[in-house]
Amino acid sequence: MNLVNIINKGLTLLGLHGETAEVLDQIIAFALLLLVAYLADFICRKILLNVVGHLVKKTKAKWDDVLFDRKVIVHLSRMAAPIVIYALLPFVLVEADVAAYDVVRRICLALIIIMAANFFNTQLTAAYNAYHNREQFRDRPLKGMLQTLQIIIYAVATLGIISVVLSVKLSGIFTAMGASAAILMLIFKDSIMGFVAGVQLSTNKMLQVGDWIVMPKYNADGNVIEVSLNTVKVQNWDNTIVTIPPYSLMSDSFQNWRGMQESGGRRVKRSVNIDMNSVHFCTPAMLEKYRKIHLLSDYIEQKEQDLHSYNQQHNIDGSVPVNGRHQTNLGIFRAYLTNYLENHPNVNHELTCMVRQLQPTEKGIPIELYFFSAIKEWVAYENLQSDVFDHVVAIIPEFDLQVYQAPSGADFRTLKN
Repeated sequence: MNLVNIINKGLTLLGLHGETAEVLDQIIAFALLLLVAYLADFICRKILLNVVGHLVKKTKAKWDDVLFDRKVIVHLSRMAAPIVIYALLPFVLVEADVAAYDVVRRICLALIIIMAANFFNTQLTAAYNAYHNREQFRDRPLKGMLQTLQIIIYAVATLGIISVVLSVKLSGIFTAMGASAAILMLIFKDSIMGFVAGVQLSTNKMLQVGDWIVMPKYNADGNVIEVSLNTVKVQNWDNTIVTIPPYSLMSDSFQNWRGMQESGGRRVKRSVNIDMNSVHFCTPAMLEKYRKIHLLSDYIEQKEQDLHSYNQQHNIDGSVPVNGRHQTNLGIFRAYLTNYLENHPNVNHELTCMVRQLQPTEKGIPIELYFFSAIKEWVAYENLQSDVFDHVVAIIPEFDLQVYQAPSGADFRTLKN
């Protein structure tokens, strides 16, 4: 004996007969079914949220925190009501109109599919939120994977709902989709290409969140803040945000500064131009003055000894600087800069460090300082560069050299006076 028959007998005892009693007993039965579904939802939510949540907090494992996240449990408990209605529906509407029974059944199945899709989506989102900030997962395209799985989940859910509502077999739906595959490929072109590019970028370790990249084509010069299925977001140093399609990072060239950040230093490569007219052989007085500079005393002493030994071995009169071994003020200046960099506390001495003379031009002789700063943070790095070249420019006159500088209006006025 089902619920409808019990209610029908009760209504008969109350004196209700015929069509009125039949309609009324169906309404009462369905109302009781909705009440049971509501109670099932309420009980499941209380049990799952309180009991399961309490048990999860007591465990030391981390995986259950993701699996039984509060939002995940809420979406799981919401499946109780449509499942109860679907299970008890045959006992309530067994004598009802077949059309009404079929409509309610299909609605319940559609709701179950929707709730299940939301449950899996929330669980994936919780897993993403738990792991995407961890160091070992920073180089993984988790955002793109999450969005891909979300598309798959909701695509399957949509097909399931269409199959249930329209009473169409899934095989028929897939056949129709196969016929329109070209259109679907066109619609999801960016998503497919973005996912493939994201996997390639991750596999080849070309890009990850937190990298400083430069891509002039898209006016990108800053840190990567998000790698998703369709876009890579870059926050420039002026705080503007640029979005780049992931496949563009595969097809075009971009500069990634992660190698510098993970290395032992950041390169400094700058030069200063010396006026060629100020380059001379050193006189004894000049050498005596330079010898008083503590970074040069040993160097000059050693060079003088080498020159004296060479002149004695070859019976050369050292008073005339014709043998190419006499010191110049520019050569001593380069030696000073080399010793200065080698003794600087913020220069990485394990990487290349040198002072070299470049090809002379109409603007003088470029003296280039090539070294690596142990400081990689941008502001401090720029301050170090400035401090070093402040010192270089200020010390040049001490070596009887002059910096080449294009004449200005003030220079011409000085000549005129």
